[in-house]
Amino acid sequence: MPEIIIVKDEAEAGELYARCVADLIKAKPDAVLGLATGSSPLAAYQALARVVHDEAIDVSAVRGFALDEYLGLPLTHPESYHSTIHRTVVEPLGLDPEKVHVPGDVLEGAPLEDGDRVAAAGPAYDRAIEEAGGIDVQILGIGTDGHIGFNEPGSSLASGTRVKTLAEQTRIDNARFFDGDINQVPMHCITQGIGTIMKARHLVLLAFGAGKAEAIEETCEGGVSAFCPASALQMHPHATIIVDEAAASRLRHKDYYKYAFAHKPAWQGI
Repeated sequence: MPEIIIVKDEAEAGELYARCVADLIKAKPDAVLGLATGSSPLAAYQALARVVHDEAIDVSAVRGFALDEYLGLPLTHPESYHSTIHRTVVEPLGLDPEKVHVPGDVLEGAPLEDGDRVAAAGPAYDRAIEEAGGIDVQILGIGTDGHIGFNEPGSSLASGTRVKTLAEQTRIDNARFFDGDINQVPMHCITQGIGTIMKARHLVLLAFGAGKAEAIEETCEGGVSAFCPASALQMHPHATIIVDEAAASRLRHKDYYKYAFAHKPAWQGI
C-alpha cells in the first residue's frame, strides 16, 4: 500500500518533494531523477529549484529520464515533452541538458510510419535507464482515467517503454496545452511502461483537485487492475501519493492517512 499524504495545497506538496530530492542529491550527487510533465509536478519543480539555489546544491552530475513523449511532434515544438522538460526542469534547476533524456529524443520527431526506428526506441530507452543505475525518485501525475505516464487503461502492468495510442479523454484533457484544439493533440506517444516505472526505487505521485478524486480512490483503495494503471503502485515497496483535500475526498480511510503522516518520525522523510 502506498504512503498517502494529504496536504492543503500544491505548494505544500512541492515542498515535500523538494526536500526529498534535495536530500537525495546531497547524499548522491549523480542521482537519477524520473521526470513527468503536465501541471501536477510544476509546483514541485519550482520548490526544488528554490532549494537547489538557496542551499547551493551542486546538480552538475544529476541525470534525468522523462516519462513519455508525443510521436510526430518536432523536438522543437513548444508542447513536445523534450521542450517542456527543458523549460520546466532543466533550465530552472540548472541541470546539464546532455544528462537529461526524453523517450522521443532518438526519434527526432519521426512519424509512426517509421516503423524500425519507432520499434527500437522503447527498448533502447529502458537500456539507457538501466545503464544509468536505475531511477532513484520518479515523480508522477495521474490522469482522470487513472493513467500514469501515457499508460492508458488496459495497459500491461509488466510493460516496458513502447508506443501507445492515446485515449480520447487524454487528448481532451491535454487540449488545453494546444489552444484547446483536440485536433492538434497527437494520437500516439512513446511512454515508459508500468513495468519500467515500477523499477524506480521511490515513486512520488501528485494529484490535486476534485477531478482526480475518482482516480485516486481507485488507485489507493480499489483493486490492482490494468484498467486503473496507477493501482500498480499498491505493489511498490516505496510509493508516496501526495494529494490535496479535494483529490482525497473519496478516500474511505483519509482520516487514518492524516493521522499516520502526522505521527511519522521526521527522519523517515517521504
